Order: sequence, then structure tokens, then C-alpha cells
Amino acid sequence: MSRLAELIKELCPNGVEYSPLEKCCNILDRQRKPVTKSAREIGKYPYYGANGIQDYVSDYIFDGTFVLVGEDGSVITKSGNPVVTWAQGKIWVNNHAHIIEENEGVLLRYLYHYIQTVDVTPLIHGNIPKLTGGDFKTIPVPIPPLPVQEEIVRILDNFTELTAQLTAELTAELTARKNNMSIIGVVCCYRLVVFLCFR
Repeated sequence: MSRLAELIKELCPNGVEYSPLEKCCNILDRQRKPVTKSAREIGKYPYYGANGIQDYVSDYIFDGTFVLVGEDGSVITKSGNPVVTWAQGKIWVNNHAHIIEENEGVLLRYLYHYIQTVDVTPLIHGNIPKLTGGDFKTIPVPIPPLPVQEEIVRILDNFTELTAQLTAELTAELTARKNNMSIIGVVCCYRLVVFLCFR
């Protein structure tokens, strides 16, 4: 039996309760500030929008560790899950991304992983896709005991790291093979030209 299965059997054999997202974290959407591209001063602080870093600016409005979830624009993946970003340090977040921070009893990293699994398709509205604040804060979240959350985070962080390593290695291998094929192609063309001279 896995460590996670043991923890679930021991700490929550009858399942877990669900709570709306707004009770699981601090939602900081009211503190966001959009800045038009023409009004931004270039700097070193990441400026986040719906799908990650949009720019770098000279000031920040948040300092800490946060989860950002796309609000409008590019807010949903092909599989129906929200666009979720892990952000740390001094950052600026515009009004196209919901921003949450950890609250007692629920790990922020657990929420980061969990929110990526939620099908938000029924919650997306409008011609320009939008996950409204009202819908966002009501997303139901299963709340297992902290040791279970910690184990889930450990497993998923390890998986994420291994996936990133494998992706980098495969990308490097494919690039090397592509370069080798280009060299082989050049050599074959050169040989063909050389042998055509004898005809």
C-alpha cells in the first residue's frame, strides 16, 4: 500500500469534506491593478496576466507566494481546466488573473495542483472566455487532513520535476537528431553533387 493510501485509510477513511475555494484561501483580487502597456515602466518585476508573465515592470504590488488563475482571455486549456500559474516573490498582477494566497488549514501548493484538475468549462462565460470572481470563489475543493495534502503535494511535485527533466532531455535529443539529420542531408547532397560530376 502506498504512503498516500495509508494516510487516507488512517486519517480520512470516510472521505473528506468539500469547501468553496473562498474558504480555503485568501482571494486577493481586489488588490490587483491593471496597467496599460504604454503606461508600464520597464523593470525587473514580473507583470502577470491571465496566462502567465506578460511583461516586466519597475514596481510590484504583491510580495510572497501565490497561485494565479486566468480570469479572462486565455483562461482555459483544451482539456477544460483553468490556466494556473505558481508565482513567487515581488510581482504585479493585472485584472486578468485571479490571485490567491495560503490560508490556515489548506496548503497553497495543494490548491495549485488541485485547481489544475477542475473542469471549469461550465463556469466560462462570454464571447471572450471569462471565469468570473463569483464562479471562481465557489469552486468546490476537497479538504483532506494536512498530512494527506502534504503527501499529495510531494507526489505531484516529484512528478512535475521528473516530467520537466524528461521533457528537457527529449527536447535536447530531438534537437541533436534534427541537427544530425541536417548534417546527413548536407553530406548526402554533397555526395550526390560530387557523383553527378562523373556523369
